[in-house]
Amino acid sequence: MPLTPEDIVGVLKGRGWEAEIVKAADMEGMVDVCPKGILKCVDGRGSDNEAMAGPKMAGGIYAIAHNRHTTSIEGLKAITKEVAAKGHVPSVHGDHSSDMMGCGFFKLWLTGRFDDMGYPRPEFDADQGAQAVKEAGGFIEMHHGSHEEKVVLINLVENKTLEPNEDDQRFIVDGWAASSFDLDVPNFLVAAAATVEMLGGPKKAKIIVA
Repeated sequence: MPLTPEDIVGVLKGRGWEAEIVKAADMEGMVDVCPKGILKCVDGRGSDNEAMAGPKMAGGIYAIAHNRHTTSIEGLKAITKEVAAKGHVPSVHGDHSSDMMGCGFFKLWLTGRFDDMGYPRPEFDADQGAQAVKEAGGFIEMHHGSHEEKVVLINLVENKTLEPNEDDQRFIVDGWAASSFDLDVPNFLVAAAATVEMLGGPKKAKIIVA
């Protein structure tokens, strides 16, 4: 039984969030996913990368490794190549204040904040992970500025995404992309919600449907 938008609203409300379902036609800025766009983090801050029309997942390709309990460098390199084979540009990111530890999702994973949810920690640090992604043909993005996201957009419309705007920040989660990588979708979305909560982000979501 696939997860419905109503299920997602129910789960989020159960965690103390405000959540509503909105139509893609009523959302400004929906774009087709572009093969040149990087599969990137949900982070809403500014970036040195301009190819923003790829799918968005917490931590970029780290979301795939995390969901599958992949903890090795070899496994991460294999995921990097898998993402490329599926027609996306694989990426992870850092930021200008913390280098490769600037990805909040990866930092939470590395420091054991997902331990109680049953996720084993990675066997590599942030620099080693970034190097492995780069060696396997992926892209390293660097973010700048501070987190000022006001809402979490969970997009369920296949092959569509939104592009970050550093002047009007949102966390953007392409829920449909989890299915395209055969991930456990409920776990993927709960991990994304938990990430926002642990980073002190807004407990306010819009679930975008066709």
